[in-house]
Amino acid sequence: MNVFSHFRGEIAALVERLSAAGALPAGLDTSRVTVEPPRDPAHGDLATNAAMVLAKAAGKPPRAIADAIATELRKHPSIEAAEIAGPGFINLRVRADFWRERLFDVLREGLAYGDSGLGKSEAVNVEYVSTNPTGLLHVGHARGSVFGDVLASLLAKAGYKVAREYYVNDAGKQVEALRDSFIGRLKQQCGEPIPDSAFGTIYQYPGEEIADAARAALAADGARWRALALAASPDAVALDAAQRFAVGYMMDRIREDLAALGVRHEVFTSERHDLVEKGKVDAALEALTGLGHIYTGVLEPPKGKTPEDWEPRPQTLFRATNFGDDVDRPLKKSDGSWTYFASDIAYHLDKFRRGFRTMIDVWGADHAGYVKRVAAAVKAVTDGAGTLDVKICQLVRFLDRGEPVKMSKRAGNVITVRDVVDRVGKDVMRLIMLTRKNDAPLDFDFAKVEEQSKDNPVFYIQYAHARCCSVFRQVREVFPNIDTKDSRLMGISLNLLTDSGELGLIKALAAWPRTVEAAAEAHEPHRLAFYLYDVAAAFHGHWNRGKDEPGLRFIVEGNEPLTLARLALVRGVQLVIASGLGVIGVTPVEEMR
Repeated sequence: MNVFSHFRGEIAALVERLSAAGALPAGLDTSRVTVEPPRDPAHGDLATNAAMVLAKAAGKPPRAIADAIATELRKHPSIEAAEIAGPGFINLRVRADFWRERLFDVLREGLAYGDSGLGKSEAVNVEYVSTNPTGLLHVGHARGSVFGDVLASLLAKAGYKVAREYYVNDAGKQVEALRDSFIGRLKQQCGEPIPDSAFGTIYQYPGEEIADAARAALAADGARWRALALAASPDAVALDAAQRFAVGYMMDRIREDLAALGVRHEVFTSERHDLVEKGKVDAALEALTGLGHIYTGVLEPPKGKTPEDWEPRPQTLFRATNFGDDVDRPLKKSDGSWTYFASDIAYHLDKFRRGFRTMIDVWGADHAGYVKRVAAAVKAVTDGAGTLDVKICQLVRFLDRGEPVKMSKRAGNVITVRDVVDRVGKDVMRLIMLTRKNDAPLDFDFAKVEEQSKDNPVFYIQYAHARCCSVFRQVREVFPNIDTKDSRLMGISLNLLTDSGELGLIKALAAWPRTVEAAAEAHEPHRLAFYLYDVAAAFHGHWNRGKDEPGLRFIVEGNEPLTLARLALVRGVQLVIASGLGVIGVTPVEEMR
């Protein structure tokens, strides 16, 4: 149960009853009524704006409506108090019995607690990573990789039908440069002299992984690739084969690194094979032409200093300004080939035609200036039926005790994803990437993520789960015959859970379904990490109280009913933390090392 949605429904039904009784006008729209946690927890458990948003339509002062609603709410069996605050807000206190019942919800549903039907199986496409296959995944890709993967899992838990997609940028000059670098490495492996002046041209991508690709090719089919390496002018077929091999090799390496990070995709769409060669770029631009969104024109010179090579010339342009962009955008280069933007238009139209009206793209900070044009293109090419939400992931600074880190021996001054995963593990990497909102810069300090303190959210959350597990191990020493199965805990009385810390923990657990839905609606998976940290803090706080107050300990010698009730609470905390970590893709630990 989403407690807040539940009481919102109760208030909407109450307004209908007041309307039927003549106390309020009929037909009031309650769609803008909200029930949320109050800003100050001292004011109660819930707060509603019902009176404020209904006042104008009802033709009555907000406090008058608030008084009518509060009077009825005080009759509700789960409401302990309803108080009017300010111009008409209503603060509610909910009875302890209601909260204790929510603990049974957690035990009953287990790891599925928090699953929601919010999405109604709507198809959503989440595209993330999508780095050019010209080198290994560096840490600049790590944040977006984790963010997109967790967002996809979050949306699935909220009831959406999610497709996880990777767009392979395997067409254009960058991939041709990869091909040429690969051929250069083949020559090098075959003993062909390569002058230093060629570095940066034929070796535009100098990473050692390109040399690895050459070695792999020669090992698989030495005669074929040696012939290519020794050829003075390889023909088009040989060049195409080299490009395919190099891209395929790099994509295999990228998949391996993503797997090490726990990131997965179900769909890999190739720009070259799935769009360009199948004529989908031409078809998309024809569709835009038919809608009147493409014309031939001359753009104004760039703002600021005009480049020396700029010249006013007629170009094929997309009317991006009609759809919220700042300027119209070119679709063809001077040599007549399509721009990257043209392929992006075709790609998003392809996603839409595959059934995805809702598309989410996760991009790096260097693509922030590209958002408006692609959003405009999606509006235009889908005739307003498709929506695109671009999530920009800001940079991550990798530090060690505050000092910048350079780690990779193979890639010069580039830190690769595998470097970090090998050092700290995927679980640490994934959780830390969610400790800031995606559009805020993030510091990843190895000294911090490896220390055991509350300042390290990974340790703090995992320690809470491990402490829960330890309670169940220890209870056997005091009550050897106690049955701690969830089915047994479901049948006990929870009325002995009366301490404010115990009830506070239950309230925190009851907020998990709302957290899932709110994070899914906002496309903000960092909220899960924040929530888990708060639950862990509440649990650790109550644990520490038990050290000073023996009556609050989870295991009470000689009092099996109270111990069982508290075991139910501990099990609830364990399940919710495990459920949240499961969405994030982190394995909960049972013992801390």
